[in-house]
Amino acid sequence: MAELTLTRHYAAPPDKVFEVLTRPELILKWWGHEGMMVEPDRLDFTRLGPWGSVLVASDGGRYKMTGQVTHVDPPRSVGFTWAWHDDADRRGVESHVTLSVEPHPEGGTLFRLSHVDLPDDAAVQTQTGGWTSCLRRLDAIFSTNH
Repeated sequence: MAELTLTRHYAAPPDKVFEVLTRPELILKWWGHEGMMVEPDRLDFTRLGPWGSVLVASDGGRYKMTGQVTHVDPPRSVGFTWAWHDDADRRGVESHVTLSVEPHPEGGTLFRLSHVDLPDDAAVQTQTGGWTSCLRRLDAIFSTNH
C-alpha cells in the first residue's frame, strides 16, 4: 500500500486550525478541488460516525466520496476512512486520512495531512493533486508560510 504526507505551517494557533479542519461550515471553505462545488452531505469531522461529500465539476461531473470518522482528538487530530464511489455508486478501495496539528517551534501551527493505505502510486498522484488543491484553499484562509 502507498501513502502521502503533506505539511503546512500556519501562523494561527492549533485550536483555530483544528476548528477550520473539523467544523462543517468551515470545512466547506477549503474542502474539494478548486473550481468545484461541494455538496456536503454529511461533511462533519467533529464527531465519530459517517461522513460524505460530492464534488460537482463545472461540466456537471459528480464525484462522490464517503467514509467513517475514526477518531477525533481536539485540538490535535482527526482521522477518517475514505473511498471514492464509481458511476454506479459502488464504493471503491478504502484508505485512511489523518489531519493533525501541533504547535510549531517558531510559533503558530504545524499541520500535517497523512493519507495512507492507497492502493498504488497512481492513486498517490491523484490524491496528491486533489489534496494540494484543497490545501491551496486552506492556505488562503490562514495566509501561510510553508
